[in-house]
Amino acid sequence: MAEAVIGGKTLPVPRHIAIIMDGNGRWAKNRGLPRTAGHAAGGETFRKIANYCRSLGVEYLTVYAFSTENWKRPEKEISGLMTLLGKYIREGLRDMEKNHVRFCFFGDLSRLPQKLQTLCLEAQERSAGFEGVQVNFCLNYGGRDEIVKAARDFARDVANGVRQPEELTEDVFSQYLYSKDVPDPELIIRPSGEMRLSNFLLWQSAYSELVFMNVLWPDFTPADLDEAILEYHRRNRRFGGV
Repeated sequence: MAEAVIGGKTLPVPRHIAIIMDGNGRWAKNRGLPRTAGHAAGGETFRKIANYCRSLGVEYLTVYAFSTENWKRPEKEISGLMTLLGKYIREGLRDMEKNHVRFCFFGDLSRLPQKLQTLCLEAQERSAGFEGVQVNFCLNYGGRDEIVKAARDFARDVANGVRQPEELTEDVFSQYLYSKDVPDPELIIRPSGEMRLSNFLLWQSAYSELVFMNVLWPDFTPADLDEAILEYHRRNRRFGGV
C-alpha cells in the first residue's frame, strides 16, 4: 500500500477508492446553465481527481458514470452524456500510454451507442498491460443488476456441468461479478450531500467506509479527496471484531 502526505501527515493511501460522481445537474441549475454543462464540468473534475489519485499511489479508482436507472432521464440529456463519455474516452486513449492508466468498464455495454461500445472495448484492450492506476468506469451499471447477472452466470455453469452448487462461496461468486480480480473498495465517497449508495457496488461495499460530502461533484477538489482520506483514517475498521 502506497503512502502519501495528506493533511500534513504521512498516511497509507487506500488501494481502492470509489466515487459516486453526483451533483452535476444541480451545479448547472445553480448557475442557470443546461444540465449538459454540469456534466461537462463534472468530466473535467473527474480528469483532475483521476490524475491526483494516480499521484497519490491509488491502485484502483472506480467511478459511477451512468447507472441502469439513468435511462429515465430526458433523451437530450442522455444523448449529451453519451457524447461527453465518448469525448473523454477518446482523450483517455491519447493520454493513457503516457500515464500507464488501465481502463476497465463495469456494466452492460450492449445498450450503449455502438461507437461508444467500440471505444470502451478499444480502451480496455489497449491498456490491459499497463501497470499504473486502474480506472473502472461504471457504465449502464447497477449493483442489483450485477448480482442478478452473476447468479444467472453461475446457474448456467451449474446447468452445463462446469460447476457444482456446493462449490458456491463468496470468493467464487465474486469471480462472476464485473469487478472480478479487483479488491473491494476501502473508501466510497459521495459528494452532493446525498446519503445513499444508489445501487452502487452493493456486493463490494460490505465493509467499505462511506464518506458523504456537501460539495457538488464539479466543485470537488483534491483537497476534498484529502479530507475524505483523513476521515477514512479516523474510522476504527473492525470487520465484525472488537
